[in-house]
Amino acid sequence: MSTTWVLVANSARARLYENTGIGKGLKLLSEFDHPESRMKGSELVSDRAGYVPGVGNGHASRQQATDPKQNEAEHFALEIARTLEHGRGQNKYERLILVAGSPFLGILKARLSDQVSTLTTDTVDKDYTSVNERELGSKLEHCIYL
Repeated sequence: MSTTWVLVANSARARLYENTGIGKGLKLLSEFDHPESRMKGSELVSDRAGYVPGVGNGHASRQQATDPKQNEAEHFALEIARTLEHGRGQNKYERLILVAGSPFLGILKARLSDQVSTLTTDTVDKDYTSVNERELGSKLEHCIYL
């Protein structure tokens, strides 16, 4: 019996499913929520840009190196990657399918360990986080054996 994990995610929400074989369907294992990713960038920053003395009579403001929303997406991707790594370490799955829209899919893939990346057999560049389990199964039937 081969176990497949299916991660359906965007930068604010993720669901992890398990499929244990033909005719078994998808079983919800866990849900992740990251409300900070839904906040406005101005709400994520506690202070305005700092003052930097300029040349001559001018001045400039210091901009953050990373966009606050991008930073939150990376934090969430790291949280998900740790969960996937923990499951891999306990041999809970043999195959992983990632389903996430751009650019979060790229952020997530960059956070995965080499071992988890090796188990990733399919990636789907779509945001299916609002799709129910039955509809999700039909949308992913090309890579999951339900």
